Amino acid sequence: MVSMKDISLRCGVSVATVSKALNDQSDIGEETKKHIKEVARQMGYFPNASAKQLKTNRSNNIGVLMIDEAGMGLTHDFYGKILENIRATAEEKGYDITFINCNENATKMTFLEHSRYRGLDGVAVVCAGYNDPEVVELINGDIPVVTVDHIFNGVSAVISDNVKGMRELLEYIYKEKGHRNIAYIHGTDSAVTRNRLASFYRTMEELGGKVPDDYVCEGAYRDTEASHDHTLKLLKMKNPPTCIIYPDDFALLGGLNAIQELGLSVPDDVSIAGYDGINISQVLEPKITTIEQDTAQMGKKTAECLINLIERPKTTIIERVVVDGKLLKGGSVRSL
Repeated sequence: MVSMKDISLRCGVSVATVSKALNDQSDIGEETKKHIKEVARQMGYFPNASAKQLKTNRSNNIGVLMIDEAGMGLTHDFYGKILENIRATAEEKGYDITFINCNENATKMTFLEHSRYRGLDGVAVVCAGYNDPEVVELINGDIPVVTVDHIFNGVSAVISDNVKGMRELLEYIYKEKGHRNIAYIHGTDSAVTRNRLASFYRTMEELGGKVPDDYVCEGAYRDTEASHDHTLKLLKMKNPPTCIIYPDDFALLGGLNAIQELGLSVPDDVSIAGYDGINISQVLEPKITTIEQDTAQMGKKTAECLINLIERPKTTIIERVVVDGKLLKGGSVRSL
């Protein structure tokens, strides 16, 4: 392995001068600095990560916690894009990524213990059971944390504007398309669900619409079976809804199957709308009316927020970064 001493011998300067050049210090000439850096590159020099960590008290390594019940990991069409943009932004700023939910050690460690063991500078909690004691321990620990789409007191969070997104979706269905009998199959209890559900009721109230209790059902995110069963019940009611909103675009597929089983079609017989704007929603025929969440921006902001907490802990304010979505009108909601 090439050392600073090897470079100093090649360049005919002191080790201290090499160190100053490689660290961009201003008390040596630009030509000397440029020459030393070029020699270092030619010799294949890389700074020792352990030595750098001792000097800066940082590992330049941030953790990611993602517990996906669907088991899709990096292939998840929603969280996968967030993770990719966390990775890209972190790498641009000189950080590596370590996943901390896969524990291969013989001795079981909590998420916080694993983060300390890996010497992580901070952790992005992308998807997890936020009531899990291990997650709560990590949130309350001594390592900087940023959460995605969930709010804890005293912790920075990057969240999609679910209130605005649901309002825009519902206003389009109600005002522009003329629907009044609108059902909502929502996800299981979470900050995301509570915001969307409250926005659904509030927007319907502001528009002058009425929501029968049996028009609102609890399903689950990405659960096609629950959406299928709820759709059958809704459409067999005496006064069925003319439009059904689903927890997300993937869960909507179960509802679409139920509609077809009943010999009905979208949007002629029943209209449907989703949420998230995943790729599959825009290749179906008709394209699905949905809210496209800006996963690229969510991932980028998560990494930036976490790195600010790491590098500027005394001046960085704990904040909620709200990212807007975009209404995709599609063709799955017909005009009445």
